[in-house]
Amino acid sequence: MLRSVLSRSSLELTLAILKPHVVKASHALEAIRRIIVNNGFLIVESKTVRIPQQQVEHFYEEHKNKFFYNRLITSMTSGDCEVYVLAKHNAIQDWRQLMGPTKVFQAIFSHPDSLRGMYGLTDTRNATHGSDSKESAAREISIFFPDFSVSQWLKENEENCHSGVVKSDPTLIVQSGKAVGTERCASR
Repeated sequence: MLRSVLSRSSLELTLAILKPHVVKASHALEAIRRIIVNNGFLIVESKTVRIPQQQVEHFYEEHKNKFFYNRLITSMTSGDCEVYVLAKHNAIQDWRQLMGPTKVFQAIFSHPDSLRGMYGLTDTRNATHGSDSKESAAREISIFFPDFSVSQWLKENEENCHSGVVKSDPTLIVQSGKAVGTERCASR
């Protein structure tokens, strides 16, 4: 159901990463992009990048002493990733729900329609990454989009999203200026 007015604090940005094994499979990549847009997310920044090992190590430094760290680094540097800044009412929680559980085995059985349930291969090659808090989102966005300001984007675009001025074009996928998401920003 569409809502024309949202509370000012409800629009959020989050970082989403589609991992290398998904990017290599063009049918999976296109399907996930459609799922993102069809679930009311606005893609406000996007890039395809082969993430250097040093950047991956910095990005996942909180996992440095965990048993899966080396596998995660190897997996994330094995090919190109698609990195997005997503906007939506409750974007962080909604993206995490759409991704499904981190553990692929659990995702397949308890959330088979989640992105990880459909496209995850292993716990480290689980198809997607998403920020877990507003603080993490701001930190992670700054790593991949150093010239992008979360607060500046919200200041310049939030009103347009709330008022329905921003339009979405599913064929373009990525928002262009202030002209691309009514139903995307206003959904929920």
